[in-house]
Amino acid sequence: MEAVPDLTASLRVLPALRSQERAHCSGPRTWWSGPLDVEGLALGAVQAAATALNALTSSTRHSIDSVRVAAAFDSLGHLRINGRRAEGFASMSGFRRTADGWIRLHANYPHHAERLLRALSVSAPSEVDSALSGLASEEAEELIAANNGAAAAVRARDAWCTTAMHTAAADGPWIAFSLSDPPRKRGRAPWRPAPGAGRPLTGLRVLDLTRVIAGPVATRLLGALGADVLRIDPPGLPELADAFIDTGFDKRSAEADLAEPLVLDVVKELIASADVLISGYRGGALARFGLDPESLKEQWPGLVVVSLNAWSIQGPWNGRRGFDSLVQAASGIAEAYGSAGDDGLRPGALPVQALDHATGYGVAAAALALLAQRSGSGTGGTADLSLARTAEEFFALPAAAAGGKVVPDPPLSTMDSPYGPLLHVAPPLLADGLPLEYTRPPVRYGSSVLGWQVSSKP
Repeated sequence: MEAVPDLTASLRVLPALRSQERAHCSGPRTWWSGPLDVEGLALGAVQAAATALNALTSSTRHSIDSVRVAAAFDSLGHLRINGRRAEGFASMSGFRRTADGWIRLHANYPHHAERLLRALSVSAPSEVDSALSGLASEEAEELIAANNGAAAAVRARDAWCTTAMHTAAADGPWIAFSLSDPPRKRGRAPWRPAPGAGRPLTGLRVLDLTRVIAGPVATRLLGALGADVLRIDPPGLPELADAFIDTGFDKRSAEADLAEPLVLDVVKELIASADVLISGYRGGALARFGLDPESLKEQWPGLVVVSLNAWSIQGPWNGRRGFDSLVQAASGIAEAYGSAGDDGLRPGALPVQALDHATGYGVAAAALALLAQRSGSGTGGTADLSLARTAEEFFALPAAAAGGKVVPDPPLSTMDSPYGPLLHVAPPLLADGLPLEYTRPPVRYGSSVLGWQVSSKP
């Protein structure tokens, strides 16, 4: 294979990763085509996860296959649930014209759709275009954000690069690490990989406080590697059903209202006995519960904490709602993938939601790298990622190579589930040359006990 962009540089600030050889990649190097190297971003992100995994384990060598990477980055597109295709974007989501250009709306969730209508002072989706036609793109963006909705003006790349948000997103490494001081005392002994285990993360406890795609993709991989992954969601704001199924393999699902003191106490007890916590909420959303990264690091210094959000941990949009499609619009990707029409340049999108998936594999890489570091030093640590920072890493890649315009046919697997038979793609990793597979189907949303599996206790 031609050279894969090296996205492991930010991992190498950790002594445990400093001399780790990059995981091997095989298969075609290009397939989606386009002005930016989407394949390079995908391959580099999954390679970073495999490299960190190899630093953690010694008895198995993990590598990546590009055909499986291509499939994994479009896992929702390949998913069939009882024979039907998974649902995509809702009708109000997508690019819309404004008085001076374009805006990208995200209204897949019912509460975001309601907020969008309220922000534009309209009562029906059919009135959205008319309301937007009287607003400038950035004016509409601010109005929708002020009403807790989700939207981003479509910006040219050079316009984005003049903003304070770009300055914040472009600052620092792709994955920003911070190590904890060694804990003075321990409760549960730190988890260590079992030599020769068929699934190397067996017994690892992962608390999953993430939604949508990026975070769930990370924890789906950790679950496939054997971890006991417990996903916790707030009641009253259910996840999109098909997205939940797509990322729900090899994990459990529970609901918990953190505003209830007794429930919060239970969650904190789980954190105290967890090895890894992955958080995917916007900046500050969990601080009032004492579950922000700094509080977690102070209370549980042996815990590995990885946080991600849309717009970066700093900057004026730190607490703003965001999604892959919105970061593409704001950062200049939509312009790069635009096409000429009779009415001027129409914005476009990447062939897959690559920022989400790449960030997800970056989150997995960060967790695995911190576990490798903890195995040697006994210390935990934190890591931060964002979709906007991944976009900057994306733009920094060399220009896309020519050729490879046919997406390779993926190997597909079948599995029975509570939702009916599932046709799905497998994880993108190979273990000693053999494909990694999911072992358990997605459970019913919110159906799991708020506790660890008995079998994973030390």
